[in-house]
Amino acid sequence: MQENSTVEAVVTAPGIAPLRAKEVAAALRVDVSTVYLAIRQGDLPAYRVGAGRGTIRISRTAFDQYVADRGIPASDLAVAS
Repeated sequence: MQENSTVEAVVTAPGIAPLRAKEVAAALRVDVSTVYLAIRQGDLPAYRVGAGRGTIRISRTAFDQYVADRGIPASDLAVAS
């Protein structure tokens, strides 16, 4: 994943934890590499948490928007968003 020179603000509702790439993959019933590809291509906004390589997180808002943009019905998701 390429580093962006700008930092985007992440809006997450209080009490709602962001998703891990593995959780997004499970919800969409795809391999985690597909999620990383969507992140690299800029289709799915994500951010890193922690030192070094960090851990990738996807806000619930970004995930919901990704699903809506692709017309994926909530009933097709493995888990509720």
